Amino acid sequence: MGWKAAEKLIRHWKVLRGDNVMIIRGKDKGESGLIKRVIRSQNRVIVEGKNLVKKHIKQGEGHTGGIFSVEAPLHVSNVQVVDPVTGKPCKIGYKYLEDGTKVRYARGMYASGVVIPRPEILKERRKPRPTSPGPKDTPIELAQEKTYDEKAGIGMPDL
Repeated sequence: MGWKAAEKLIRHWKVLRGDNVMIIRGKDKGESGLIKRVIRSQNRVIVEGKNLVKKHIKQGEGHTGGIFSVEAPLHVSNVQVVDPVTGKPCKIGYKYLEDGTKVRYARGMYASGVVIPRPEILKERRKPRPTSPGPKDTPIELAQEKTYDEKAGIGMPDL
């Protein structure tokens, strides 16, 4: 059984991978944990060690079957970021500092208004960039070759 795509997608996400969040609705209400994965196509997040469900997996080639506990996705409206000072769930706002940098801050009724830094895990790339060119990559010499000269009329399209 898979999840359907969300009818109305959230455009501006304020909850990021690696944020410390508290679950505000559901069977794990009041518990906090780190966001492991964000599924933007479904408006859902997966929190580490929370919302565990039993999954029956059939035995196949290379793996054994059985009943396993798996983290199920939660809707993003059921989690809120934890204020680092008060430890209570709060809303996220954006503001610009005097030096012009855009930062997230805790806002709401019981929020302290302190700046919430971006998680360190976002600085790492999930898939490392390839260091050597692949078979479909254009060689650097061909990419830097000058193919258009306005004065000589080289490379001009015939109109």
